[in-house]
Amino acid sequence: MKLMLDLVRRHRQPSLVGGATAVGIPSMCSAHPVVLAATLRECAALGRPALIEATSNQVNQEGGYTGMTPEDFRRFVRALADKEGLAPELLILGGDHLGPNAWRRQPAAQAMAKAEIMVAQYVAAGFRKIHLDCSMSCADDPVPLPEPEIAARAVRLCRAAEQAWRDAPDRGEPPVYVIGTEVPVPGGAHEDLDELAVTSPEAAGATLSLHREAFAAAGLETAFERVIAMVVQPGVEFDHHKVIDYRPEKARALSAFIAAQPGLVFEAHSTDYQTADHLAQLARDHFAILKVGPGATFALRETLWALAAVEREWLGRQRGDEGLVETVLGVMRAEPDHWKPYYQDPARLDVDLAYSLSDRIRYYWAHPAVQRACAGMLDRLEHSPPPLTLLSQFLPRQYDAIRDGRLRNRPGELLRDGAAQSLRPYLDACAA
Repeated sequence: MKLMLDLVRRHRQPSLVGGATAVGIPSMCSAHPVVLAATLRECAALGRPALIEATSNQVNQEGGYTGMTPEDFRRFVRALADKEGLAPELLILGGDHLGPNAWRRQPAAQAMAKAEIMVAQYVAAGFRKIHLDCSMSCADDPVPLPEPEIAARAVRLCRAAEQAWRDAPDRGEPPVYVIGTEVPVPGGAHEDLDELAVTSPEAAGATLSLHREAFAAAGLETAFERVIAMVVQPGVEFDHHKVIDYRPEKARALSAFIAAQPGLVFEAHSTDYQTADHLAQLARDHFAILKVGPGATFALRETLWALAAVEREWLGRQRGDEGLVETVLGVMRAEPDHWKPYYQDPARLDVDLAYSLSDRIRYYWAHPAVQRACAGMLDRLEHSPPPLTLLSQFLPRQYDAIRDGRLRNRPGELLRDGAAQSLRPYLDACAA
């Protein structure tokens, strides 16, 4: 699509001081309405494109863990964009890790058939940035899956995507594609991390060549011309309580590799919690698409926890209400499926549940009991606005914004501003 192709073109233009122009775009991978509203409002205020992505686990023809099909998600995001004032032409919808991951416990033939249906539905619904990810082994596959087979399966999904675009009544622009999968599985790292190996230029070159040859053999050369990015590992990640920061010197050879590939940039996953300087350096080093997700819902959770503390100090414990924090953690303990494979140390379980950077809480915000607790807290603070002294104590950045006249002391606005804090460094880093 033109917006993404233009982004790559502008990124590839030499800067006045030499090297790449630090043009890029954040990719918000979340389904939380407050996070998405904050993203869309920030982009609308700047007149910038908003790239919103859904993963194959979040959104698929069976509903995913959000309960939404691709068409449902499109309508959901479009309605939020209209409300936040983002021009329709500035909304980009993307599909992340589109492949058999959601059905990987089934035989490959069955899982891939479902993945083809899913990719076709994404494109038919208007998603135009498609990450083809067939790297995971299915029930009857070898582990790891050989790279030629990964490329062959990506071709199958690309063919389904291209056919869905051709068949669409109002098909619009054709999709653009992202290839490569050298990142942890969707959902984040399961284990504590100390350091990560950066993708080698040789490995990146092999991935690119295998896909180019597989696309050509399938007669998809035109589609391959719309491959705009590769996913590689630049050496960034986070585990439960620490962040592996970007070290430009370790990725220098990788950056030089992509600089020699016309029309291509890198897409960096798991950039959550990187510093503003590191994000800017990633953009300069050709990681022009910077994906964030758990970092945004982590910021949302921090703000909700702070509002819960404000409510406790201001209004006290409500009769019959155990409080937002207690409700959320109680639901998590009662229904552990979303965090149990990740949080392995019983000695630090309380801290992991409430504060882990992997932010498994994000799977519980839609739970009815959690929604009731959250809505009740926000409603009470709406009817009894707290004094600014409490906001200074628990929400100092929002306190400063209120004092400067940039924000009102309304709980919904405080919450949205808290979520937006995680996105602003990305927008700054990509704003050259």
